[in-house]
Amino acid sequence: MNRYPLWKYLIVAFAVLFGLVYTLPNFFGESPAVQVSSAKATLKVDEKTRERVASGLQTAGIEHSGIFLDSNGVKVRLRSTDTQLQAKDLLEKQFNPDASNPQYVVALNLLSSSPQWLSSLHALPMYLGLDLRGGVHFLLQVDMKGAITKRLDAISGDLRTLLRDKTIRHAGIIREGERVVIRFRDHETRSKARIALEDNQSDLLLADQGEGDELKLVATLKPEAIKRIQEFAIKQNMTTLHNRINELGVAEPVIAQQGADRIVVQLPGVQDTAKAKDILGRTATLEIRMVDDTPGAIEAAQAGGQPPLGAELYVERGGMPLLVKKQVVLTGERLTDAQPGFDNQTHEPAVHLTLDSAGARIFKDITRDNVGKRMAIVLVEKGKGEVVTAPVIRAEIGGGRVQISGRMSTVEANDTALLLRAGSLAAPMEIIEERTIGPSLGAENIKKGFLSTMWGFAAIAAFMIAYYMLFGLVSVIALASNLLFLVALLSLLQATLTLPGIAAIALALGMAIDANVLINERIREELRNGSTPQAAIHTGYERAFGTILDSNITTLIAGIALLIFGSGPVRGFAVVHCLGILTSLFSAVVVSRALINLIYGRRRKVESLAIGQIWKPANSVANTGAAK
Repeated sequence: MNRYPLWKYLIVAFAVLFGLVYTLPNFFGESPAVQVSSAKATLKVDEKTRERVASGLQTAGIEHSGIFLDSNGVKVRLRSTDTQLQAKDLLEKQFNPDASNPQYVVALNLLSSSPQWLSSLHALPMYLGLDLRGGVHFLLQVDMKGAITKRLDAISGDLRTLLRDKTIRHAGIIREGERVVIRFRDHETRSKARIALEDNQSDLLLADQGEGDELKLVATLKPEAIKRIQEFAIKQNMTTLHNRINELGVAEPVIAQQGADRIVVQLPGVQDTAKAKDILGRTATLEIRMVDDTPGAIEAAQAGGQPPLGAELYVERGGMPLLVKKQVVLTGERLTDAQPGFDNQTHEPAVHLTLDSAGARIFKDITRDNVGKRMAIVLVEKGKGEVVTAPVIRAEIGGGRVQISGRMSTVEANDTALLLRAGSLAAPMEIIEERTIGPSLGAENIKKGFLSTMWGFAAIAAFMIAYYMLFGLVSVIALASNLLFLVALLSLLQATLTLPGIAAIALALGMAIDANVLINERIREELRNGSTPQAAIHTGYERAFGTILDSNITTLIAGIALLIFGSGPVRGFAVVHCLGILTSLFSAVVVSRALINLIYGRRRKVESLAIGQIWKPANSVANTGAAK
C-alpha cells in the first residue's frame, strides 16, 4: 500500500541530483574581468584579437586566470580588482591609441567563477538584478516629435517623386512644422495632385488652402499613422540599444518601455557610467552611395591625399581603398527588413533587403542607370562613415527586394543583416535620469535577503519538528528539496534574481510547508477516526492532494496574472512565485511521500506513527492509540 516502485525513487533521486548540480554554481561567486569588443561595424574581434590581448598582458607582466573568445568579444578573467583596472588601462592604450577615434570597447566586467565541468553542463549561476549586483540605471526620453519630423521629411521626398512620375507640375514642396505644404498655380493641377496623393499616400490627411495664384495642398499625418510611427520608433530604438549594450558584455540587461515615450535601461554589474553613456548615446545612420570608379581616381586621391570633388576615400573590409561619392541616393529609413540567406544561383551567403514603396522606386531607378557599377552601403556614426559592403549592380532591381552577395561568409552575412536592420536610432533620445548603485549596497541586500530566508526556514523547521516529530522532519527535508529545486530552475532558466525575487523565495517556503501541514493533519484525522497507521498514511496523502492542488492552482492563477500584466520588480516576483508553486507541489507530495514510504512502507506491522500528539474530543471513546 505504501511502497513506491523503484522508478519513482529513481525520479526523486535524479531530481535531487539535478537540484544539487544546478544550484552549486551560485556558491562560487564572480571574478573581475575585462572585455574587449569591437566599436566599429566593419571591425571583427577574432582569434588574432585574443592573441593580441594575451601578448599585451604577458609583456606587462599582468597575471590572469584565463582568456577566451565568445560572441561578445575577448574576455580576460583576473584575480583581483586591482589587476582588473591595470589590465583595462593597458588594453585601452594598446587597442585605442587614438582616444578621439576608438576602434575597440574596453570595458570592466564580472564573470562566473564556476568550474569548467559545471559550465560544460550549462550549470551557470543566476543573473543578479541591479539591486543585488549594483550597476547603472538610465531613463531615456525618446524625441517623438523628432521621429515624426524625420518621417515628414521622407514623405516630402516621396511626394516630389510621385508628382514627377505623374507629370504633375507644382510650385514647391516644403515642410512647415508638422505638415507638408505643396504649392500650385491653378485649381486643375491641384485637383489632379490631390487624387494622386489620395491613391498613393493613405497615411496623409489633405486640405485645400489659398486663393488665386497661391494655391496650397496641405498634408498632415493621420492620428493612426502618428501612433504607428511612435510605436515603431520605440521598438527600433530598443532593438538598437540591445545590440549596442552587447558591446559592454552585460549578461542580462533590462531594456523596457515606460509610458509612451520613455525607455528604461538597467545594466547590472557595470560601474563605468561614462562608458555606458557613450555606448547608449551613439547616433548612427545608414546610407547607400555610388562608388566613384573613374580610372585613376583612387590612385590620384592616395597620392595627393585629397579625394576628387564630391567624393570621399574609404577602406573596405579587406583593406582595399574605395572612393565613394558624397551624394546619398538612399537612406536606412527606406529599409523595412534585412535577413541573411543564400544566393539562389551561386549558393553563396547573401543579405536580402526589403524596401518600402518609395525606396523601391528610387532603387529601381538607380540600379537601372548604373548596371555594372558598384554601390556602397555606408554606416555613419559620430560623423565618421564605414563601408559595410560594396556590391556590384548586376541588373535593374525592382519590387523592393534587394540582394547583396559576393565575397562574404555566412557570419558576415548575419552581421551585415543585423547592422542594416538595427544600425541606427529611429528617433533621437536623451538621458533624463541616471543612477549608479554600488556593489557594496548589492552585497548588503544579498546578505539581508539570505539571512531572512535562512531564519524563516529555521523557524519553520523548529516548529514542524516540535509539532509533528518525525513527520515534521520529513516535511523539513521536503521543504529543503523545494528550495533546492527552485534555485536550480532559476539558474537553469538563467532568470534574473532581484530583491522582490528573494521575497518570493521566502514566501514560497511558507506556502510550500502549508501543503505538508495539510497532509500531516489529514493523517492525524484518519488516526482519530480509527484507521490503522498504514491506511492513515495512504488515505492522508490521497485525500490531502485534492485540497493542495486546488489551493496551488488558485495561487498560480494570481501569479500568472502578475506575470502577464506586471513589469519590472513585479514580474520578477511573479516568475519566482510561479516556479515556487510548481516545485512545492512536487516536493510536498512526491518527495515527502517517498521518504515516508522508505521509513514505514516496508514494515509489515506498524504500531504507531511519530506524528506528534493527536488531539481528540474529551468524550471520544474510540481506540486511537496509534500515535505516541
